[in-house]
Amino acid sequence: MLRDHPRRYELANELHARPFPALTAPCRAAFLAVKREEDAVNRDRNEDRAHLEALLDRFGGDHPAPGATHFFGQLGKHRLKWESHTEFVTYTLFSEGVADRPFDGSVFDVFPADWLEKIPGVRLTSALIRVEAQTPPDLMARKLSDWFVPESLATSHVLDGSAVVASDFRIDPAGHVRFAVFAANDMGARRAGRIVQRLCEIETYKTMAMLALPRARSLSADVGRMDQELSDLVGRLREGETGTDETLEGLLTIGSELETMLARSAFRFGAQEAYERLVNQRIAVLREERFGGRQTFAEFMMRRFDPAMRTCRSVQARMEALAERAKRAGDLLSTRVNVDRANQNAALLKSMDGRAEAQLRLQKTVEGLSVVAISYYALGLVSALLYPLGAQAGMTKEMVSALVVLPVVALVWFVVRRIRQHVEK
Repeated sequence: MLRDHPRRYELANELHARPFPALTAPCRAAFLAVKREEDAVNRDRNEDRAHLEALLDRFGGDHPAPGATHFFGQLGKHRLKWESHTEFVTYTLFSEGVADRPFDGSVFDVFPADWLEKIPGVRLTSALIRVEAQTPPDLMARKLSDWFVPESLATSHVLDGSAVVASDFRIDPAGHVRFAVFAANDMGARRAGRIVQRLCEIETYKTMAMLALPRARSLSADVGRMDQELSDLVGRLREGETGTDETLEGLLTIGSELETMLARSAFRFGAQEAYERLVNQRIAVLREERFGGRQTFAEFMMRRFDPAMRTCRSVQARMEALAERAKRAGDLLSTRVNVDRANQNAALLKSMDGRAEAQLRLQKTVEGLSVVAISYYALGLVSALLYPLGAQAGMTKEMVSALVVLPVVALVWFVVRRIRQHVEK
């Protein structure tokens, strides 16, 4: 028998662990996404599950499996879908029928007030989804005009005309974003569930991606300031107006501040790119077609969402370019230090050559004096040695000394020269 990988079934079941809800028009859904304000990635997820279980206990519902990151079950007469994501947690309530008053937020009353107060995190976004059967286009157009702000309304046929979806992506007075779905009579319950799920994901991922915009705006001013400081520093470096120590201190200040900014914003900007791709992907799978000459979801995002994402990418690119410029400025400073050091070494070698030449001249002078001194004492010894022989020849002491002066001096000079040559070798 083959042995299975320990996680084979776990990994296979993960692909089927988040089924789409089955919805039949008319129905409605209430969506809530909650996120910790700080360090949401490293939060204690057991607190999220414990809070979910506290809600389920009030309705006598079943608990999720230990360590589960998703749950689908009954919550009284409603169905609840709970999911735990990397940075946030979502709750979705599905109810049959629609309220007489469109987008009545009373469905959120299912969540007890004291339970909401203790929820671990803050509301990231919440949405109301109203699912109705399709009516004639002119009637749907009148409803959309009544329910949404026309200036920002996005509407389109989706999934080959299976439904019409609409939203203005604005927060209504109750604090919720509104979505409307007009389902065709022959649309299956699973397809309706997929559409509602995609709308919730678009809203959530859009909001998560937009979290990077305030960070980008705050960093933009700092990047502009450091850009000017670096330009001034490089300009003074080129003109030689500042010393090496002062320039190095300025580069270290800019570099350390910039590295801190990059480290603190790396995750947020990386997540922003991922969420942006998810938004575009979720819109693409809807396969939109224009409805009544109105803008589609993709066009709305192109006009409102994409500029914000480009701003984030621009700030990130500016920080990376500024870091590269600071690195090049450091290389220029290093080059300048090396050139100055080379000039100092050349001057030092030149002064050493001068001292060596002076020392050589002094050595030669001392060598000449040494020859004279040694010759003087040698002459005395040789004269004393040869004087008896000179006296027999009738020569005076001075005559003997005069005769041996040149030979003695020559011999001493020769000996000293040989000793110096031997030492030099």
